[in-house]
Parts: sequence; structure tokens; C-alpha cells
Amino acid sequence: MNITLILLISAAVISMAVIPLMMRVAPFLGMIDLPSGRKVHEEPVSRVGGIGIVIGAMLPLILWLPGDDLLRAFLIGSAVLLVFGAADDARELGHFVKFIGQGIAVLTVVYFGDLWVSRFPFLEDPLPASIGKPFTVFAMIGVINAINHSDGLDGLAGGEALLSLIAIVYMSALVGGDQYATAVAMVTIGGLFGFMRFNTHPAKVFMGDSGSQFLGFTLAFLAILLTQRVNTAVSPAVVLLLIGLPIVDILVVLYLRITGGMNWFKATRNHVHHRLLDRGFAHYETVVIIYSIQALLVTSSILLRYQADWILVALYLAVCSSVLILLSLGERTNWKSGGGLIAAPFSAALASLRESPALRQFPKWFVWTAVPVFMILSALSITEVPRDFAIISAVLFLVLLVELVFGRLGHTIFLRAVVYVTVVFLTYLMTQNAVVEGVLLHRGEIAFYAALALAVGLTIRYSREIEFRTTPTDYLLVFIVVAIGILPGEVFSGNQIAIGLIKAVILIYSCEVLLLAGVGKWNPMTVGTVFALGWLAGTGLL
Repeated sequence: MNITLILLISAAVISMAVIPLMMRVAPFLGMIDLPSGRKVHEEPVSRVGGIGIVIGAMLPLILWLPGDDLLRAFLIGSAVLLVFGAADDARELGHFVKFIGQGIAVLTVVYFGDLWVSRFPFLEDPLPASIGKPFTVFAMIGVINAINHSDGLDGLAGGEALLSLIAIVYMSALVGGDQYATAVAMVTIGGLFGFMRFNTHPAKVFMGDSGSQFLGFTLAFLAILLTQRVNTAVSPAVVLLLIGLPIVDILVVLYLRITGGMNWFKATRNHVHHRLLDRGFAHYETVVIIYSIQALLVTSSILLRYQADWILVALYLAVCSSVLILLSLGERTNWKSGGGLIAAPFSAALASLRESPALRQFPKWFVWTAVPVFMILSALSITEVPRDFAIISAVLFLVLLVELVFGRLGHTIFLRAVVYVTVVFLTYLMTQNAVVEGVLLHRGEIAFYAALALAVGLTIRYSREIEFRTTPTDYLLVFIVVAIGILPGEVFSGNQIAIGLIKAVILIYSCEVLLLAGVGKWNPMTVGTVFALGWLAGTGLL
């Protein structure tokens, strides 16, 4: 099995398994975020999501990768930030104590891992270590705090980081990929996927400082690794676009606090997301707006990665200045959003279609039929299964069967994880086995996935029995899938990986709709999952 796929799946599964457990013990640990004047949530929410992200990321690295000084430095730094962050989430340690933890983590990477900035924008000669290393320490701590302070709305910091991480994977892969850069990015993406399952608005869990500091640390680590070692042909100024909006946001916040005579480190409501909320944008609209700005910056980092430093810096300043100028104008004129900016304008006109029995029932039954049929037929069509796939499938088959027979399994996180892993296995193995051949069959496959996507959309929109609310995470996922399909080069586009990813996303959304239907344990989807896992295990082991 591709090691990156193992890292991604294992990180996501570990994260999804750890977070529910931590949510149960959060009240006893004091890791609860209470509502306050500057916060947007109205109910207490546990701050343990970061523990799931970090553990989900660290364990696969420890288990699957050989260690060297750089990887050990990253793991030590991550563990330090986890301890300090979790302690702050439970006891509010204060900024100076957090700076100590951040300093230990960053110093470990810079001086023990020997990772530091020598290539600097606008300079032809490399920086000497006596300047480059202290600058790297300062810059990494700055990025950690930038991401930490951007974590103000459900899914915001995680979504911004996810976009940056995917761009880093892409630019690393363009030059053949670096083992550690790709691995660290993939496990962090996996940990985020597991976390964001619980963090869509209204969030069931927050990542807390343990998660946001880890994300900032990881992004800074990977951005430096990418530009200083992995792909030195890219402009070092690309880091600005990669990290994106959080950098200018924290700088503006500090400026406003200083000029306003406020405590530099005391939390206030003058971040970009707070200011958008104050202009009347809804929570999900604010998140989607920031996602869009971040996506523009990150996409620009990919498209302009080899351009002159001044072009990247000018673009970054132009985009960020435009955002800040528009916000300031809105505040000075007391402009308010009219609401519903991002929602489809014709939603009201389509509301009457909800009363159509055919529109409410047929798409749902199509999904119920198509998903298990896909699982069974695709499993039967796969003739070669790698042994590691087969072993994992056998374990999942046995555990799922025991739960279905003896447990009280409903639509639990465990069932979701098993179903999602099965879907990923099937789509991946089908691309590797080149199952579909011929123009007619290929067109039939396209028609099947198009019909399934349409049925899922209609079910989400019009079914009364299934509560599936579209969230900013869904917009983010759609953007990522589309971007992977059209990015230049041979990393994603032009091969079966992008096609397989699009198929997997459609199927995962289909499974999510079925999981929310509230039916019993034994249903067509669980039967199809059991059969597929059993077949894959038998094909690979026998």
C-alpha cells in the first residue's frame, strides 16, 4: 500500500477515535471553553480536539517512518506543544508560559533538527547561521501564534491549515517528494479530517491551544522545509502566500491593540472573523469568505511559485490590503450584510418542490440501492489485493461483524470510520486494477457517479427524514477536489488519483446520508460493507 495513504487513513481514524473519548473526560480535566463576551459560542464546548489531531498525527509517524534528527526534533516539539497547550486549555497558563513551550519546541527544531532559514526574499546570498537561526525561531513562534489566534470560529483554523497543507504536498511532489515533508503534511491532514468531523458549526469540540499551536508549528516547519531543502527552486516569498491570511491578521490585531493602548496579549474582538461577524455576516458566511481568501492566496502560491520575490509579495499585500480596506470602509459607513449572501438566491423558489413525493423519496432510495451495489460489484471486480490491504480489511471485517451481531451499533463514529475506509480502499484498488475499460463502460461509470451525486444533493435538500446540513467544510472539500483535478503538472491532474478521489468523495457523502437515515444495524449499506471487507480480505490472503 502507498505509505502516504496509510499515513492519511491511520491519522484520520486515530483522530476520530481519540476525540470522542477525550470529550467524555474533558469536564473532569477542566478542558471546557465557556461562553464570554468575545466568543461566538453560547454553550460550553470541550477543548480537546487538538489532542486528537496531535496524537493522530504523531502515532503514524512513529510507527511507519524511520527517524532521524529532524523528525525526532519535530516529534519532540509537537509533544512539548501538546503538553503546554493541553495544560493551558485546562488551567489558562497565560501567554508567557505558552511562549516558553513554543520556544522549547522551536529551538529543538532549529538547533537540534538543524532546520532554519538561509534563503531569504530579495537576498542573493544566503543568511549566515548567526542571523538565520534566530530569525527562524522568531518567525516560527510568530506563525504558531498567528494560527492560534485565527482559531475563533468553528472549522476556521483547521480549514485554513488544510488548504496550506495540500499546497505544500503538491509543491513537494513536483520535485519527487520529500519523505518527511509529505509524511508530516499527510498525517496532519488526516488528523484534521478526523477533527473537522466534530468541528462543523455548531461545533461539538474545539481544538484548543493544543491543536492550534500544533498546526502553526507544523505549517511553519513544513514551509521552511519546503523552501529551504525540498524545492529550493521556488521563491522563498511563497511562504507568505502559503500561510496566508493569518499572518496579516495577527499583525493588524497587534497594531490595533498597540495604537488603542490595550494589552498586547489580551484577547480582543478585532480579528478579521470578528469584524466580518460585526458587519452582519452569518457564521458560515464568515468562514466561507475567509476560506475563499485563503484559497486565493494558497492557489496563487502554487501558480506563481517560481516567479520573482517581488511579484509574490506584491500580490500578498494587494489581496490582504483589499480585504482590510473593504472592512474598514464597511465599519466607517456602518455597512451591514443583507444576509443570505452565499446561499443560493433561488432557494425560496425551489422550496415548493419539497412537497413532491417523487423528489423526496426516489433520490433517497436510489442512494440506498446504489451504494451497497457499488460495494459488492466493485469488490467482486478487484482481482489483486495487496497483503497489507487484505490484513486491514480482515481486521475491520471481524470487528464490524462482532459489533453488528453483539453490539448496539447504530450510526456511531466507529461505523463511519469503517465505512469510509472501505470506500477509500475500493476506489483506490479499482484505480490500481484498471477495472473499467472501454468507452461505453467508462461513460456508464461517469453516468453512475453523476446520478449518485445528483441523488445525494436532492436527498440532502428535500428529504424530511434526513438532517444533513451543508457546512463550510463541505464548500472546502468541494474546492479541494476541484483544485486537485485541475492543478497543472502531473502530481494530481491527468492521472487516476484525482479521479479516484472525486469518486471517493461522492461515495463518502452518499454513505453519510445513509448513516443519518436512522435505520437499524443490519441494512443494505452495512451488509455491503461486510461483504466488501470480507471479499478483499479473502482475495488478498487466500
